[in-house]
Amino acid sequence: MAPPKIRSSSNRKAQLSVFTGYLIAGMGTLIGAALLIISLMQPQALAGLRSMATDAASSAGEAGATARTGGKSFFEAIAGYYRAGSRNAELEREMRIARVRLVEAEAIRQENARLKRTLGLRERDTQPVALARLIGSTSSSARRFAYISAGREDGVRPEMPVVSPMGLVGRVLETGARSSRVLLLTDSESMVPVRRSTDNVVAFAEGRTDGSLRLRLINLGINPIKPGDVFVTSGAGGLFRPNVAVAVAETITRDGAIARVLSNPAATDYVAVEPVWQQEARAMLRAPPAAETEAE
Repeated sequence: MAPPKIRSSSNRKAQLSVFTGYLIAGMGTLIGAALLIISLMQPQALAGLRSMATDAASSAGEAGATARTGGKSFFEAIAGYYRAGSRNAELEREMRIARVRLVEAEAIRQENARLKRTLGLRERDTQPVALARLIGSTSSSARRFAYISAGREDGVRPEMPVVSPMGLVGRVLETGARSSRVLLLTDSESMVPVRRSTDNVVAFAEGRTDGSLRLRLINLGINPIKPGDVFVTSGAGGLFRPNVAVAVAETITRDGAIARVLSNPAATDYVAVEPVWQQEARAMLRAPPAAETEAE
């Protein structure tokens, strides 16, 4: 006779586990079907259960929303930082370009002003003999001379006044064919009759070795000159036409003032050579007296 089959305990446990799983699944299905039927027939019957489930899940939902909002704010802050950095770089670039444009505009403005002043040399009441470039000047020696690019071929003659847009520069001392040497106002041998622009306080403007002018009053007494007074040519002597700017007083002295020349040759590009203002007066000053002529 064959021996009976013996089932192992492990097979029995496996069968019980499968049976329990099917049983739980079937009970879950029945419970789910019952709840579905109840929710369809009487929706309000499960309102309490839904509320309890919602309350239980609210904490987790709040935590998730907080994490989501915080993450969004974090990434927005990073994006805003990079956007602000790029915007600042763009603004700095635009500012550098604006500075360059401002410098260019200022240079153009100065150039226009210089050209207008140069054009004004031709628009004076006294028509210039020649318009020339100031090509050089001495600044360190006791004698002060300048050189201009106009000479005899341009109609320039000795003693003709030389003016710039800022005022009187000096007078022609020697002439060549295409250039001339000019005696500057600041030369120690230069002397120009001047008057204060606001009244008839007259003086002589004498050159000094340090590049300034000495204003020496003709009528001695109480010195009426004040710092900042502007002096112009008076027209006395017939060489320089009246009312050409010469100097501005800076330091008051007992008999006049020390003044600064308004037309600085170092800062001058173009000058105009003007005719002698009163040729007849200059000729009379150079001519010997009639009595001396007869005696000879």
